[in-house]
Amino acid sequence: MRFAVFLPSAGEAKVPVLYFLSGLTCTEKNFSEKAGAQRAAAELGIALVMPDTSPRGDDVPDDKEGAYDFGKGAGFYLDAAKEPFDAHFNMETYVMEELPKAVAAAVGTFVDVSRASVFGHSMGGHGAITLALRHPGRFASVSAFAPICNPCACPWGKKAFAGYLGEAAADLPVTDRSSWASHDASMLAAAYDGPPLTLLVYQGMADNFLKAGQLLPDALQAAAATNDKLTVDYFACEGYDHSYWFIQSFVSEHIAFHAAALATRS
Repeated sequence: MRFAVFLPSAGEAKVPVLYFLSGLTCTEKNFSEKAGAQRAAAELGIALVMPDTSPRGDDVPDDKEGAYDFGKGAGFYLDAAKEPFDAHFNMETYVMEELPKAVAAAVGTFVDVSRASVFGHSMGGHGAITLALRHPGRFASVSAFAPICNPCACPWGKKAFAGYLGEAAADLPVTDRSSWASHDASMLAAAYDGPPLTLLVYQGMADNFLKAGQLLPDALQAAAATNDKLTVDYFACEGYDHSYWFIQSFVSEHIAFHAAALATRS
């Protein structure tokens, strides 16, 4: 697995880490090259870590028809349970366990991986929210641009969950960590019982995938409204689509949000 790192100017103390999880078709390069996040991260003293979205290689299985929304470039930030994907597609384990160790080994002189926050876009927004909810307290904060909020109810999510987790897992409860529900941000939000948490969500209102029913932010907001431990700060951004121009327009606000949360962790 590949990942990209941005380090601010070195000071006397190690800096915290902000992980960015990218969306469908992306690699570790998209955010680092298109989002324009480096200035804000440098000013606020935060390291950015950007992993690839799936395993790669000739031995890694892919969508049989070469579709963009499953297989390579579409790991959905979960550990697959269904053959042949279970041998390689262990993205939750990678992000939560292997990636921090790799970052510490590579740049541990400058970075404190114990102080971390996470954000993402689209599929990566789904990943950021679900991983934060599945691992309470691991991240100081979480935010997302145009996240897939209710994958159990949208075409992208149904295809991915059927392929990675299996049809039988569709009816298992959210308490079963191999179930579809336990990887669905909206269902996790309703069941969340960790430390109080605010989810910062920005959604472009001219987003074609919003209009196509792939993102379903209303489901996340409705679920969070039933849970006193969870708040969704939702910003409907008129005129913005699903592109990196949208991310570029608001990435500084997201990094500032995470910087404030990370400052409370020593």
